Amino acid sequence: MNHAFPQALVPYGWDAALQQSFLPFTEDGLVPVRVAAVDRGRCDVITPGGPQRAALDPALPTGDPAAAPCTGDWGALRAGDPPVLAALLPRRTAIVRSAASGASRGQVLAANVDTVAIAVSLETRLALGRVERLLALAWESGARPVVVLTKADRSPDPDAAAAQVAEAAPGADVVTVSAATGQGVDVAAAVLTGTVVLLGPSGAGKSTLGNALLGADLLATGAVRDADGKGRHTTVRRELLPLPGGGVLIDTPGLRGVGLFDAAEGVQRAFAEIEELAEGCRFGDCGHDTEPGCAVQAAIAAGALPPRRLDSYRKLVRENERIAARSDARLAAERANRWKTISKAQRQGYRMRGGKDKGR
Repeated sequence: MNHAFPQALVPYGWDAALQQSFLPFTEDGLVPVRVAAVDRGRCDVITPGGPQRAALDPALPTGDPAAAPCTGDWGALRAGDPPVLAALLPRRTAIVRSAASGASRGQVLAANVDTVAIAVSLETRLALGRVERLLALAWESGARPVVVLTKADRSPDPDAAAAQVAEAAPGADVVTVSAATGQGVDVAAAVLTGTVVLLGPSGAGKSTLGNALLGADLLATGAVRDADGKGRHTTVRRELLPLPGGGVLIDTPGLRGVGLFDAAEGVQRAFAEIEELAEGCRFGDCGHDTEPGCAVQAAIAAGALPPRRLDSYRKLVRENERIAARSDARLAAERANRWKTISKAQRQGYRMRGGKDKGR
């Protein structure tokens, strides 16, 4: 059986660890692929021989948005007409938000991501709460977040804006760019490494930034409305493109709203200074409100912590706890339904055996 290393997939992120995890599939004659896009029950994949359009194996968990194939996944392709994506390899990282429907399930936006580029437009008023939300999402994924401030040429004071964002993004790089003038694009290209996903609302300049990184106009762009500063959804699906300096880029549709899903650790990372301050509170269960000896409130009083940060932290903690409670309730209901099914089958089995015994 051919276990040759697929060099053609190296620019897309293939490495020795993936080669090892793929070995069981080589025995069945399958080939490794990376999922570039998924739509209408089919997917575009990058194979060692080039791009192909593939069908999805019915055994894949397409009904679960948290486990269904998505852009960035590595998988195993079975030859055929059409070829079939037969299996997925375990994900190293995954960007998961709560399902847009409000259901108690997560939805994966992109898989096996190394760097999350959070695009923030300097053309409109800074929405620091949205930046913090996306940072929590990024930290939770296991990838490295970088905040990219776009359209710097349209800001009266980009340095001041960068300072504001840096205060709201502890532990994350903050880069200021202007695709129109080329300012900062080389810096962004240097810090956005590996598999890079662009996140942000419509009009944040994601696709324009992506084109600057790609060195070509491969992503559709659109103008921002003057009335509300919002843009059209020029990206309609997630897709994966190779970067000229190595690595790959995943562009995503603009996110109108992003709900957290099981992101407790991500929230802690996004508000690392509050978590650190809380360790100095007198009481272990301090609510950082009116309790005596609260180190967080002391930092606010001293001007070391903006009150807005604590308000945003509380909001995201409450939201994450609500979705966790809904998820727990759903899991409990699913377990109860399974036991009902099992019990019903057992009762039917007992009745059948009882009837046979009486007839002897």
